[in-house]
Amino acid sequence: MIRALFLSHTAAPSGAELATMRLLSALDDRAAVEPVMLFTDSGPMVRRVRSRGIRTLLQSNGFDSRSMTIDGAGIRRLVGGGIGLVRLGLRLGLKARRLEVEVLVAGSTKAMLMGAVAARRARVPLIWSVHDRVSAQYFGLWLAGVIRLLGWVVSDGYLVNSHSTASSLITWRRPVAVVYPGIEIDAKPPEARAPQRLPDDVVVVMVGRLTPWKGHEVFLRALAAVKVPPRQVFLVGGTFFGEEPYRAELERLADELGLAVTFTGHVDDPRNYLRQADILVHCSILTEPFGQVVVEGMQAGCAVIATRPGGPAEIIESGVSGVLVDGADTAQLTTALDTLIADPALRTELAAAGELRARSFDIAESARIAGDFLTSVAEARRG
Repeated sequence: MIRALFLSHTAAPSGAELATMRLLSALDDRAAVEPVMLFTDSGPMVRRVRSRGIRTLLQSNGFDSRSMTIDGAGIRRLVGGGIGLVRLGLRLGLKARRLEVEVLVAGSTKAMLMGAVAARRARVPLIWSVHDRVSAQYFGLWLAGVIRLLGWVVSDGYLVNSHSTASSLITWRRPVAVVYPGIEIDAKPPEARAPQRLPDDVVVVMVGRLTPWKGHEVFLRALAAVKVPPRQVFLVGGTFFGEEPYRAELERLADELGLAVTFTGHVDDPRNYLRQADILVHCSILTEPFGQVVVEGMQAGCAVIATRPGGPAEIIESGVSGVLVDGADTAQLTTALDTLIADPALRTELAAAGELRARSFDIAESARIAGDFLTSVAEARRG
């Protein structure tokens, strides 16, 4: 058995942190890897991970990690944040040695930076668990290049959430394991859901953090142009990381377009909304690293519309297990909505195929792949 320390710079319940929690829960059932979760900031995920019986630690970072964000504060603030990460990394390295971990897994770019220092002090390999595409779309051209190169220099390997994410990294002479953010499949089948509704009674849901790149504006404008408006529309998701004004913008847009939309705010478990809905729309305007809500919607029996390129194209076979449209294309999304709203039989067919496809993303398989990979990396270092 090896002990693996998973490092996160945030305890906010965003996609990467929730995916890591599910992975660690599954790893905990396997003898090969004993996971330990360490957060460098307090937040809801500390309690949620602990509630799963996973050993969870909190190490105060002693500085504002948001200083590592490039914004109007400029380079001086960025450099100050970098120095803070190095100091924190030294403390984390000492803790890792005391915990006798054999591999350190960094779950974000910031965690990779502090983890690079910690892993060297603890003399253990560093694995970068990459949840975002390292591309100009997300980081800007020059910063993406710096992060990509730095990740290759300091990391001993990568865990990635899709082949799309892997393609955005420098992987030369570095081992890579594609570990999809799996879903937890209950041994007991869920209760049968209601059949797909008639066109004038359709319920549509979109699930995800309220942030501009998720495409909520495109979604609302596409809805405003459909031939038969849905009876109910739910936008399920909260705001984090200073994005609170975006919700107010979306509410104003919905009013301007004459749409009756329910904004639920953050929901710990969106499955109830997914099981009420006929159609789930995933609408990212940037290339999605994976899109775990796509799998969750398929598992819940929704007919799913998602955007390409990126992770959703690895999940959905368009026209078979869902529908793919080009990101940021409002007209394509409107057409897809019109087609599905008008055809309950097609929705039923896509939903059935989607449920079957979702079973391919069982978290148990993701945990097996991750466990084997981490064990091999640790054994290679011992040798």
